[in-house]
Amino acid sequence: MFAWSAPTKPKADHDLLLYSTPEPLDQSNPKRLAGSRGGPDNNGMSNKSTILRLSVAQTRAVDRYAIDVLGIPGVVLMENAGRNAADLIERRLKRVSRPATRRIAVVCGKGNNGGDGFVIARHLAHRGYPVDIDLFGRAEELAGDAAINYAIIEKMGLPIRRLHDRRTLAAAARRWRKSAAVVDALLGTGFSGQVREPIASVIAGINALRGPLIVAVDVPSGLNADTGIAEGPAIEADMTVTFLAAKNGYAQTTARKHLGRLHVVNIGAPTALIRKRLGI
Repeated sequence: MFAWSAPTKPKADHDLLLYSTPEPLDQSNPKRLAGSRGGPDNNGMSNKSTILRLSVAQTRAVDRYAIDVLGIPGVVLMENAGRNAADLIERRLKRVSRPATRRIAVVCGKGNNGGDGFVIARHLAHRGYPVDIDLFGRAEELAGDAAINYAIIEKMGLPIRRLHDRRTLAAAARRWRKSAAVVDALLGTGFSGQVREPIASVIAGINALRGPLIVAVDVPSGLNADTGIAEGPAIEADMTVTFLAAKNGYAQTTARKHLGRLHVVNIGAPTALIRKRLGI
């Protein structure tokens, strides 16, 4: 005999979302996916408590605390972050009636932000979405948790293409135009300064798209998460999924056109304990 188990319940919002900004009022931008900004988001979450804002240095300290003191492996934090981001992307796409395509492009850098992108790609592929991964960098440059998650998607046989010159960027841009969503997992919150070539051309190619939902992972690439200022080219996203807490710079008006709608998602680190440790 075998034991019967009840069906798994859908994930509750409080297990996924810590905070979401209200739906943007400006719906005049013609470049975005039809329906991506329209109407109320019943799955969203209003600000029922004081939003937690952290500097990049504080965010790193929280990561180290979760890993070194609480014993949560970094790869688990990355898994939680990527899975919850994938959940939000899927929710957003399901709001669009009869989308022209289900294909999703994930554009990854060679740091942990790219690692988050690999997790997102894997979970969306599990759910039946055709996924294309564009990697800016070489696989041998990946390290740590990002390398672990790259190895998984490689063994799964997901299509991974390297962005390294004008020809590969042009081919990627053609795929992006045919996608339902393009996920920016290029540069993380540790970036500061001005984006230079060839990443500047990648960002320009994504910003030039008309139609796909543009999703930034943790921070829109090119935006300084501490200041909220882009000193050069930066992604202009429809939505940004950031992890654990909003970053200090996201409160600045200069950040708004880059962030789109901001979602803060849980990564498995105990928020109440972190607030206590930080004294906030």
